[in-house]
Amino acid sequence: MRRLIYHIDVNSAYLSWEATEQLKNGAEQDIRKIPSIIGGDTSQRKGVVLAKSVPAKAFGIHTGEPVADALKKCPSLQSFSPNFSLYKKYSRQFIAVLKKYAPVVEQVSIDEAYLDMSGLHYFYENEIEAAQYIQKEIREELGFTVNVGVSSNKLLAKMASDFEKPDKIHTLFPEEIERKMWPLPIRNLFFTGASAANKLHALGIKTIGDLAVSDKLFIQAHLKSQGETLWNYANGIDESPVKAVRDEQKGYGNSITLGKDVTDYEQAARVLRQLSETVARRLRQDNLFARTIDVEIKDCYFHKRSHQRNLDFSTNTTDDLYRNSCRLFQEFWDGTPLRLLGIRCTKLTREKREEKMCERRNLNLSQEKNGQLQFCLEQEKIPEQTAVEYQEAKGQNKERHKKMEQLDLALDKIKNKYGEESVGRAGAFFLEK
Repeated sequence: MRRLIYHIDVNSAYLSWEATEQLKNGAEQDIRKIPSIIGGDTSQRKGVVLAKSVPAKAFGIHTGEPVADALKKCPSLQSFSPNFSLYKKYSRQFIAVLKKYAPVVEQVSIDEAYLDMSGLHYFYENEIEAAQYIQKEIREELGFTVNVGVSSNKLLAKMASDFEKPDKIHTLFPEEIERKMWPLPIRNLFFTGASAANKLHALGIKTIGDLAVSDKLFIQAHLKSQGETLWNYANGIDESPVKAVRDEQKGYGNSITLGKDVTDYEQAARVLRQLSETVARRLRQDNLFARTIDVEIKDCYFHKRSHQRNLDFSTNTTDDLYRNSCRLFQEFWDGTPLRLLGIRCTKLTREKREEKMCERRNLNLSQEKNGQLQFCLEQEKIPEQTAVEYQEAKGQNKERHKKMEQLDLALDKIKNKYGEESVGRAGAFFLEK
């Protein structure tokens, strides 16, 4: 029996969900039918384009570009700030519909999923009838549209769903590859980034078909393991299963593109505090602890850098993430104005490991003012420190950590009951306008 896989993708999800909500609340205009984006405040340089309408796309506006650049292309462009709590609501409704039609649903992002329909097509007139039912139910009951790709594996289903949008169903079975997929530019092949595409262009490979008929070993010699993967994809080869339960996350992170460039440490610390709050809360929700913290920055010249620290303990407290991310930031920031800051936690574990005090390298929080942390880092052992003093300091450290944990739990309870914006820590705010 041939496998039957659906890839279902919400059309311009964030914008569609914003439009749907507006219409439910009495809006007369559907923002999907005018030049519009989800991306932030158009009155100032703030954020990037997260989603765009079809009319906005006609102006050459693309996902990921700065809002300021999009406005230059279309001065009448309407922009709306992202509402992630709303997106989560619609995402849950979207997945709930999919689970009515397939026993195995793999959600790969907030707005897309794979369905294993193998064997179920016998209950329908043809292999796409169920896709039509899914589209109809989502359109009529939820108020937005989806694309459906139909094939015998995940790769080809994904490629098919991207052919033409919105509200379309496309098939891409192995016998259709040469006609439907091979003429496409190599950049359109799944997993082919700009760097890989440039390397392939240099080798004379312009289309997916060019890659498919190339010598596999030759491609591997130039692109290593990625070359093998891309060659397989170009030939429609993909054996990955549809998984009902996603693999456990390897890391938790959050980043923000800033409304204005960060030029001093005090500003950065405010942002790091808020990012620490968000990431730590997600860890606590999943009962996980992190042992590695990574701080990422992007400067005003779009240069990216990162710096990480391996901890000798595991943590999910906001305070720990904040203290360590501030220290990391101080260690590698050279003062160049920044437009993006991010925090990521990895080496996740379900076991809590207590922080140890080190005689030779004892990090103490000495001052916190206006979101700015100052640290006293004692590089060498202090001979005068007695065993009693050391134990007292150790006890104080444990007591402080316990209080921070209690504070985190209290804030989590309030936010769970009254919403994410109901309460915050003193100083936990983004840059002032």
